Amino acid sequence: MEVLYQRCAGLDVHRDTVVACVRLAVGSKVEQHVETFGTTTSALLKLSDWLTGFEVTHVAMEATGVYWKPVWHVLEGSFELVLANAAHIKNVPGRKTDVNDATWIGDLLAHGLIRGSFVPPAPVQAMRELTRTRKQLVRERASHVQRVDKVLQDANLKLGSVLSELDGQSARDIIRAVISGETDPDKLVELVNYRVKAPRPKIVEALRGRVMPHHRLLLKLHLEQMENIEKAMATIDAEVGQTLTPFRQAADLLMTMPGVRDVAAAVIVAEVGIDMSRFPSAGHLVSWAGLCPRNDESAGKRRSTRLRKGAPWLKATLFQAAWAAIKTKGSYLRSQFLRLKARRGPKKAIAAVAASMLTAVHAMLRTGQPYRDLGATYFERRDPHSAANRLLRRLRTLGFNASLTPIPEAVSS
Repeated sequence: MEVLYQRCAGLDVHRDTVVACVRLAVGSKVEQHVETFGTTTSALLKLSDWLTGFEVTHVAMEATGVYWKPVWHVLEGSFELVLANAAHIKNVPGRKTDVNDATWIGDLLAHGLIRGSFVPPAPVQAMRELTRTRKQLVRERASHVQRVDKVLQDANLKLGSVLSELDGQSARDIIRAVISGETDPDKLVELVNYRVKAPRPKIVEALRGRVMPHHRLLLKLHLEQMENIEKAMATIDAEVGQTLTPFRQAADLLMTMPGVRDVAAAVIVAEVGIDMSRFPSAGHLVSWAGLCPRNDESAGKRRSTRLRKGAPWLKATLFQAAWAAIKTKGSYLRSQFLRLKARRGPKKAIAAVAASMLTAVHAMLRTGQPYRDLGATYFERRDPHSAANRLLRRLRTLGFNASLTPIPEAVSS
């Protein structure tokens, strides 16, 4: 097999150690040098000097949690780095040691058998850390809202049955009053905003409960946690706004698409970057994100067409944006959703809409042009005969015998 890189190295990265194997192809012989280094900054600098001493040009490492990131940051700029997906470089079973792993990675790299994973530039990585942390805070806040509901149910306060949001202003005012010791439903109902649609007698009945001291303590703790998380989210939002400044033009382009606003645009930029040359086509980007069916075939039979795992942070945001986008009347995305929903169901239909949105993201970032909606009648305009036949079949199922006669003006146009 042809050797592409004469001087390369494979790294087996762990939390406290890095096992490095330098592979040198000298004529028909192959020399291998193995050394173990620590993961402190000074130890990683020694690793860089050691690799430089062998005139190494390419270095490959396995993506192991977050442990690869410090190694990448130290070696970046001095070597051509390749980050390998652990599932793509599995060794022969029964021969697993740190030295063998590093040697195996080096051999695969030398023959060009490692497909590098996408690693965005440092500014994009920083924004990615911020947006992912914000998503985690949103989930933690949602957990505390659920815990508040659990405590209220235990105290037989049915706030969730009369208010749409337990973290809204009316619910918070009532919870604070309960924490302070108020239990009279007639007084608590005065804290409800006039825009709440539930009838006042029903709200009063929902506020009749048996609140114990431990209920007040738990409500106080969960409410404080929610408020602290919201302050942290506000801080992150401000930092994301500053970090997004160099990419503001790209974010503004993305927001021309239905369903995409500030937060979604920041997440998309943080996950895929703005340089689309890394993805040769929109199909590559959709596949990388895990928004296309997997390939699982054996003996000529397709065993599964479930979505690939892909990029979970990006996928979750695109699904949320897709649900928002299909609410725009007269749009291509809404038409696509309704067209597929009838045949494949809402889950597959919304996945197709998310894939279409990511395809548009690739085009906008590649060309620098804003989003152009194809319109709700795109599918009819693309294939009018198919649309006409579909309507004709529908008439026949309803018991009508009809035939089609083309209009001369429409045919000539």
